Amino acid sequence: MIILGLGASEPGKWGTPAQTVARCAEELSRHGIRVLRPSRLFETAGVGPGRESTYVNAVVAVDCHLPPLALWRLLKRLERSAGPRSAMPWGPRALDIDILDYKGLVLGWPQAGRRRARRGIPALRSLPVTLPHPAIQFRPFVLVPLLDVAPSWRHPVLGHSARELWGRIARRREGRVLRALA
Repeated sequence: MIILGLGASEPGKWGTPAQTVARCAEELSRHGIRVLRPSRLFETAGVGPGRESTYVNAVVAVDCHLPPLALWRLLKRLERSAGPRSAMPWGPRALDIDILDYKGLVLGWPQAGRRRARRGIPALRSLPVTLPHPAIQFRPFVLVPLLDVAPSWRHPVLGHSARELWGRIARRREGRVLRALA
């Protein structure tokens, strides 16, 4: 199973953030990616500098035959087709798609990265994609939708389930879930 995180904070070519995130699943299917289970849509608090805007987030479990880097490239093309992206990290965007987990594969997590993650520090990124995503365990806007899709999913590096990871950060304000939209 492959798990993708979807998010949007600004209207784009596909409509409002909620419409964009919902349409993303359709677009994935059009590109040969089989959507197995989508989460509900959630309105979430922003993360990082300029956190005023809210986001719409979801998680989808998918399957495909593309290797991780080819999938990553396809997802970046889908992001661009949905609309513009801020030049600022964590800035406003029409669509953001992250590979959260690719069939349990660990990629780009050197031993030092594993130690950093266990201490609560995100892994250092040296490849265009790090698997599993190095910040899953810190993000309420990822873990809550992930609980919809795969509550018993286990982090391939840390070994904790989605439910256990959520229990560790449930009170975090940054990136918190404000409400379920659908």
